[in-house]
Amino acid sequence: MYLILVGGGNVGLQLAKRLIARGHEVLLLEKDARMAQKLGNHLGDEYVMHGDGCEIHSQKAAGFSRADVVVAVTGEDEDNLVVCQLAKEVWKVKRVVARVNDPNHEQIFRDIGIDDTVSATGIIFSLIDQQISSDELIPVGHLHRGHVEVVESILSHRSPWVNKAVRDIALPSGTFLVYLVRDGNGMNISGDTVLTAGDMLVALVPVARAEELRAALLDKD
Repeated sequence: MYLILVGGGNVGLQLAKRLIARGHEVLLLEKDARMAQKLGNHLGDEYVMHGDGCEIHSQKAAGFSRADVVVAVTGEDEDNLVVCQLAKEVWKVKRVVARVNDPNHEQIFRDIGIDDTVSATGIIFSLIDQQISSDELIPVGHLHRGHVEVVESILSHRSPWVNKAVRDIALPSGTFLVYLVRDGNGMNISGDTVLTAGDMLVALVPVARAEELRAALLDKD
């Protein structure tokens, strides 16, 4: 696969290193000339290009037209938005992924069709929030171009799901419980599975239904 990474910060560098190690064709596009030179010294000049990922001529030179994946990981949401929008609309890249630094901007990305977003702030907040109040959903990934979210949650003794069989739980439409970890052991889930406090559940939920699932986890009978 040919993958273009826009943004030569630590995230871009670490992604490039891993992808190169997997044997992919990778190009890291960095608009700061000095940073691009340093990255070239670190990764190899063939993996780095100096150019502004928001500009059409730089995208053309980088080969956006043949890219399988474009990933925008700059520190500016506005830049990441422009990169991904041009990649989709001008170059018809099949898969674009955007780093979102401010979680409040995620809906803006989705509104213009950028469904694959990663918000480190949002994930870290969810992890902290789960330690403070159990039964919080942690987003761990997306499926079907971002329309379905993979989430996990650890059930507290307060959850109305505790001591209930899965078949007796009213889940939001299109939601599936797919895996359970109990006492460090993974288990498949069936309708007869009875949930207990401390269970970690992995679920697939449509993005539009995530809040319903969160409410169901916390709601009291």
